[in-house]
Parts: sequence; C-alpha cells; structure tokens
Amino acid sequence: MAAKKRSEMMEETRAKLIASARKAFAEQGFAAASMDELTAEAGLTRGALYHNFGDKRGLLQAVVDQLDTEMAQRAHAIAARAGSDWDGLLAEGVAYIEMALEPEVQRIVLLDGPAFLGDPSQWPSQNGCLQMTRQTVERLIAQGIVRPIDPEAAARLLNGAALNAALWVAASPDPQEVLAKAVDAFRALAEGLLARPS
Repeated sequence: MAAKKRSEMMEETRAKLIASARKAFAEQGFAAASMDELTAEAGLTRGALYHNFGDKRGLLQAVVDQLDTEMAQRAHAIAARAGSDWDGLLAEGVAYIEMALEPEVQRIVLLDGPAFLGDPSQWPSQNGCLQMTRQTVERLIAQGIVRPIDPEAAARLLNGAALNAALWVAASPDPQEVLAKAVDAFRALAEGLLARPS
C-alpha cells in the first residue's frame, strides 16, 4: 500500500484535533477543556495542535468555523424546501435562531465563540451566510416582493437580527420562552422589507 501523502496526513491530523476539541468544548466549555486531554483523545501531541492551529484559541476558531458552516448549510437546506424565496428567507433566519437551543451550538458557537474569538459578525464563516442572504434579497427585489433598498444593507441587518436573536436565546435562563419572542420579532422585522406588507 502506498504511503499517505503528507497533505493527507496533515488533513487527517487536523480533522482528529477538530473532532476531539469539538467534543471537549461541547462537554466542558473552552476554558475548562484541557489541551493535554483533547490531544490524547485524538491520539496526538500538543505539538500537533500548535503546528496545525497555533494555540488552543486557533483550534477553537477551527471548531467554530466548522460548526457555523454546518449551521449555515442546514439553514440554507431548510430555506430551499420553503417553496418561495420569501418563505425561504424567513425559514433560514428562524432555523438559525432555533439552532441556539442545541447544546453544542449554544456552548461553542454562541457562548464561548464570542467570549474568546470576538464579534461573530466578523468571523470568516459569516461571510458566506451574508452573501447568500444578499443574493436572496436581490432576487426578491427583482421580483418586486421586497422594496428597492440596498441589498447588502438588508442582508446585513437580517443576518445581524438572526445572529443576535440566537445569541440572546443561548444566553437566556429560559431559552424556550426567549425563542418564541425572538422568532416573532425576527419575522416582524423582516416583513418591514416587503414592498406590499402582509
């Protein structure tokens, strides 16, 4: 059997570290997770962590990127099944907010992520979400469903509203109660963009 390429081995190492860190951060939180334990769980050394991610914070960034990308893909898939661009836009935002109830998302992306990585709207993974929302808004404007406003401004405000609602749900002592309020408010805000409000 041919030896694995160096790039394949590096990718395998990164994947093992991310999987181990994802489990540790979800169960213990970023601050309490031990680098020695999570590298041992992956069957690797601290040196592998430093080589691939620089430090524990770099590993958190990789885990958050992975989770945030998965969240965006799931929300986009829900939007695709909604039937219309408008319903899809609403469904995507609501789905993102609802994911704040999931323990892994709540702890890693919405609580530890902002605490240790800063403003989530500046994370690289958020750019993909923003561009997809902007494209949807542009289509809705072209269809006459959304009033003719700047698509980037509308996309940023919609994404910001969904993100902040998810952060609120995650940080709340009663996430279920807050979720209902957040979803109602998100829908009402989004409907303000309609050319012919319902």
